[in-house]
Amino acid sequence: MSGRDPFCEPRRIRRGAALTLVFASVLVAGAATGSFSDADRKSPSTASRSTSAGHHEDVSEAAARAMADGKSPMEAAERAVSRSGDRWGAVYSQGEYEEFEEALDGQYTGVGLWARREPDGRIEVSRVQTGSPAETAGIRKGDRLRSVDGEKVDGRPVTEVVSLLRGDADDAAAGTRVRLGLERGTAAWSRTLRRAKLSTDSVTVQKLPGGVTVIKVAAFTKGVGDAVRTAVDEAPRRAGIVLDLRGNSGGLVTEAVTAASAFLDGGLVATYDVDGDQRALHAAPGGDTTRPLVALVDGGTMSAAELLTGALQDRGRAVVVGSRTFGKGSVQMPSPLPDGSVAELTVGHYRTPSGRGVDGRGITPDLEADDGALERAETVLSGLGDPS
Repeated sequence: MSGRDPFCEPRRIRRGAALTLVFASVLVAGAATGSFSDADRKSPSTASRSTSAGHHEDVSEAAARAMADGKSPMEAAERAVSRSGDRWGAVYSQGEYEEFEEALDGQYTGVGLWARREPDGRIEVSRVQTGSPAETAGIRKGDRLRSVDGEKVDGRPVTEVVSLLRGDADDAAAGTRVRLGLERGTAAWSRTLRRAKLSTDSVTVQKLPGGVTVIKVAAFTKGVGDAVRTAVDEAPRRAGIVLDLRGNSGGLVTEAVTAASAFLDGGLVATYDVDGDQRALHAAPGGDTTRPLVALVDGGTMSAAELLTGALQDRGRAVVVGSRTFGKGSVQMPSPLPDGSVAELTVGHYRTPSGRGVDGRGITPDLEADDGALERAETVLSGLGDPS
């Protein structure tokens, strides 16, 4: 299991299941994936009960009663969400929700290192972001992380280590200090770093020796759709593309639709409902419809990433390789609570162009592959032939 201190991972694993968000390269168990852009979703300041049904009203009423009784609206809302059966419903403090919105903007506050847990329980630095406080402090890939602010991290889940690195969502701002205990070979030392606001690398592009372009999308943050289109435009014209969505836990649906537009010439990407109101998402015209394409997926492919995968598969645009995806096909929208916290509650579900539901089912790849999935993708592309 691997992860990083960056991205929006509100620390409490759900207050149920959902409070971890986006992104593996970025860790997650998904809360706010399947979110629409600011233009398509109501903000906490404008969301109202008219867009919420059933348990939405229960949550708001529970919070209001608690406020009137001098109790915590947030805790009351959490209990109401738990009773509602909304698997992806979650309640965020004001600070957590601001952090979540920041993550969808492609930014995060942290020190810029990724961590993974080794089989013996040790926590190892798996990547250091260029220009980050971690790099400035001389931390390298392969260093052992022994402690964070005096708390030993050996044996802890990576999610907990990430939380310690990032600090509490309500007060861990850029400029706050975090002290790391480190080890490299026989040398052990400590460094105090200041957290900083950093940008995420949600899209990375790699050219393989055979000419294949691998476009890795870690999460659908703002601007990712256009970045995918640019990567496609700049790829060698006579070579195939691997769209790597493994570990992508979602993000903004609108960005996933823009990414779909890089490979489709218009047409349906998905349908969804909001409190029973049926809607549709369409790709823009002009995408590359001829170049061989493989989509790589796994059990960490979630929500908006599943929406994109389903569209490419249903429309015969890509061969999907990997393992069954996670199965989060629901849409959440925010509702404000009296104390400034925010309830993200499920308002509907989406379906692929052929009408398949994804929630709880996932998407089955055309070709199963676990180890060596990228190599399998290259083989598939060679079999698809030259598009010219």
